[in-house]
Amino acid sequence: MVFFEQTVKYHAVRLCKDLTLLGVYTQLRSEFQRGTPNSAARAEDVRMYKKMRLVTTLLAIMTLTYSVTATAKKGTKTRKSEKEITQPETPVLWRNPGDIKLRNLFFGPGGKEDAPHTVFTFVKEDLDGTNPKFDVDDETGTKWKVKLGAEARPETAASRLVWAVGYSTNEDYFMPLLRVENMPAHLHRGQNLVGPEGTLQNVRLKRYLKGEKKVGDWRWRTNAFGSSRELNGLRVMMALINNWDLKDENNSVYEEKHPEGSESPERVYMVSDLGASFGTTGRGWTHTGSKGNLKAYGHSRFISKSTAQYVDFNVPTRPALIYIFSPGEFTSRLGLRWIGKRIPREDVRWIGQLLAQLSPEQVRDAFRAAGYPPEEVEGFAKVVEQRIAQLNKL
Repeated sequence: MVFFEQTVKYHAVRLCKDLTLLGVYTQLRSEFQRGTPNSAARAEDVRMYKKMRLVTTLLAIMTLTYSVTATAKKGTKTRKSEKEITQPETPVLWRNPGDIKLRNLFFGPGGKEDAPHTVFTFVKEDLDGTNPKFDVDDETGTKWKVKLGAEARPETAASRLVWAVGYSTNEDYFMPLLRVENMPAHLHRGQNLVGPEGTLQNVRLKRYLKGEKKVGDWRWRTNAFGSSRELNGLRVMMALINNWDLKDENNSVYEEKHPEGSESPERVYMVSDLGASFGTTGRGWTHTGSKGNLKAYGHSRFISKSTAQYVDFNVPTRPALIYIFSPGEFTSRLGLRWIGKRIPREDVRWIGQLLAQLSPEQVRDAFRAAGYPPEEVEGFAKVVEQRIAQLNKL
């Protein structure tokens, strides 16, 4: 094993030296500026691409080798936070939405009756994920999760479109201004977003439901739904909204003790983090530019290939090349690209027909609910409608 690792590292170093500093800089600068290379540059890019693929392959082997070694050292101990539910007894991924035209996409799955109130009290900070978050209680005793930063708006809009066609989502609400009492003197993350007297701007509030308990995560590759139409439809929805952050840890399983219309508990499967939506097709150079970016969303490619049997979508794509210097992150992102590939054409048409039932006003309500200004509401809605039209032309 040691000899193998040393051999891989030796060849990786030689290839990296062959990729001169000027070549890497030129490639990265080209991607950053998103310019169009001339014919000579294209030929050079092809040669560079082949070498980059070799480097990526070796880096992936190195990452896998180190992971196997590390796993052997750690044994079989699993942290509670990594617990996964792979074979639930009563799995629920999708429910028939009924008459989609009656769904209120401004208030979303929680409706107007569950909308947040006015008085909130700080409970504790949540250090999971990449965005600043903390829990609060309102005056009725209801618990909420406050999320700050670039994901607040896109996640609110995404939750409504995904819910509209029958998938479960969190009850998310966007608030342009929020005041929280008993804020601590210092947050570990997002302190610069807190104003005087606990005021915060442009936040997402997620409501915790009574009788609901998170019991684990679920995997895209191995789950209770196999190659079902419903799972494939969810894959299409992720492409529709350009949600590129499809790590398994962003999928949750909730146990609902008394779900509506059922006397027995259910295991509800959902994509619980939709914040990386409506931006680039893969992780970009900047955190904010990859999410809720109308220009990037509007210029991105939706369908990359279609045959008589399958459809390939352009989401998720590989991350920006700068992440090649973080092999674990780069290779893990490459491993997600299959989620948007080889989706049966009939399943794509099925979800497209459901989406086609949404009215123009409903689509725009999803973005109004997220606090986007009128011109961005119209811009995002037009891209969504164009993509729905593409699905229904297949």
